[in-house]
Amino acid sequence: MRYPARMDVRKILHIDMDAFYASVEQRDDPALRGKPVAVGSASARGVVAAASYEARTFGVKSALPSVTALRRCPDLVFVRPRFDVYKSVSRQIHAIFAEFTPVIQPLSLDEAYLDVTANLRNLPTAWATAKAIRARILEETGLTASAGISYNKFLAKLASDHRKPNGQFAVTPDMGAAWVETLPVSRFHGVGPVTARKMASLGIKTGADLRAKSRAFLAEHFGSAADWYYAIARGIDDRPVNPDRIRKSSGSETTFRSDLTEPADIEAGVLEMAEDVWRWCDGAQAFGRTVTVKVKYQDFQQITRSRSATRPIRTRADLHEASLALIRSVLPTPKGIRLVGVTVSNFDGTDAEALPLFDALLSQT
Repeated sequence: MRYPARMDVRKILHIDMDAFYASVEQRDDPALRGKPVAVGSASARGVVAAASYEARTFGVKSALPSVTALRRCPDLVFVRPRFDVYKSVSRQIHAIFAEFTPVIQPLSLDEAYLDVTANLRNLPTAWATAKAIRARILEETGLTASAGISYNKFLAKLASDHRKPNGQFAVTPDMGAAWVETLPVSRFHGVGPVTARKMASLGIKTGADLRAKSRAFLAEHFGSAADWYYAIARGIDDRPVNPDRIRKSSGSETTFRSDLTEPADIEAGVLEMAEDVWRWCDGAQAFGRTVTVKVKYQDFQQITRSRSATRPIRTRADLHEASLALIRSVLPTPKGIRLVGVTVSNFDGTDAEALPLFDALLSQT
């Protein structure tokens, strides 16, 4: 990896909608505006899918158990998710992106990378382009977005968080490496909570700490990820914005209201998830050869069972049969099961076209 030459510096945006699901709900229901809102289920088994900024001030965030969220914020208002609405709004947003550049890499329903080195509106700067995109999103959807602007994807993503909500921040080639040194490594893409704790135990808490470590030291402790950590500590990321990312899998999972032990009940849950996956595969005409069933037990132990066929699975019945065979391999269960999931992967190359990630089937909890 190298620093880009000044003559060919890319102009990369990372656009991220502000509290997307919750903001859509507040937009559509004025009674929710200004209140702490969580999208999800308030049941004992529920999980927060998204939280408004009012809720976040109480420490409510996505993936938090609903009972914990309510303890932190007794006035929290739960709203059931409307994924069809979120997907519709996402399509509006991505259509706006396309007004400015064809080089778009969706990451999810509410965020994407854009390469605006040569933008379609002939705007003079990436800053002006980001500002115009955010204004169009607000005009079209009534929602706010934040933007990170930089010469590479790593820095653009970091920058989009810097002025949230409803703001934008630019990291120029002259400031990139020095800016990275000031940040905690826990904010870096590719450094999850487990890795951040390991880094802290090695005395690596900031970008400056990471940069001080040799490539050999990083390879010893982090293996194949060493080159990535070495590069980002210096603000280097040569990855292009890739508008043709291939969808590698389609999956759905559900958390049961109570732990299940009866085989018939568990099999019914697996079939429901298989049906969700089949609807996506059939609609997208993308068929995979590998089926995986995921099981999470009441003590949070997690296992998976997979089966690969010689040809893509092209019928609902075949997917149901494979899913049932896999779950039956762990039945009867010695302990309660709280979650099951089904995933189809290993798509046939003739069918797995460049499927937009924002059309992905969303797992429901």
